[in-house]
Amino acid sequence: MDEIVKAALKKWPNVPHCWGWLALDARGDWYMRDDRVQAAGPFPKVKGSRILHDKLREFIHRNYLADESGDWFFQNGPQRVYVELEAAPWTWRLAPGEAAPAITSHSGRQAQFESAWLDEQGRLFLATDIGLGLVHTLDMETAAGAVESGTWVPQEIRFDELPARFGYRLSPATAHAAQLP
Repeated sequence: MDEIVKAALKKWPNVPHCWGWLALDARGDWYMRDDRVQAAGPFPKVKGSRILHDKLREFIHRNYLADESGDWFFQNGPQRVYVELEAAPWTWRLAPGEAAPAITSHSGRQAQFESAWLDEQGRLFLATDIGLGLVHTLDMETAAGAVESGTWVPQEIRFDELPARFGYRLSPATAHAAQLP
């Protein structure tokens, strides 16, 4: 977490949380979802405005965390901005490696493979030392090589079982709707 964020938390410890305004899609892209977008429908059916500003994305990446309930958030100064997830907390980018592909998150964090999971839509998820993520569609050829060689042996799972098994929530806003103003 950035030092400026830590300082803001100390200065303003009781800032209310923000729900539904930030989302992460299956390709690792961030979206802003203002009141109008939220009223138009749930994520990912209605995505909102894709965040293209490099510095803002880097700031979100450095301050992207999970709480004890498995809700992912961006710590924006003293405020937690909870994230709506399309598929998983991470989107994996793969690079061919000698023994196995190197795994890097959409935010640039390196991860170590633990297990592979295939849902009913044929999407490949990887459990790693930093959590569960979906393999980016552009990297499925590299992933297929790891599967074909036996390096990764995917287990079948229904998509709706992934959050409970791996301890995250797709929609913190929905889970906390009763607490919202």
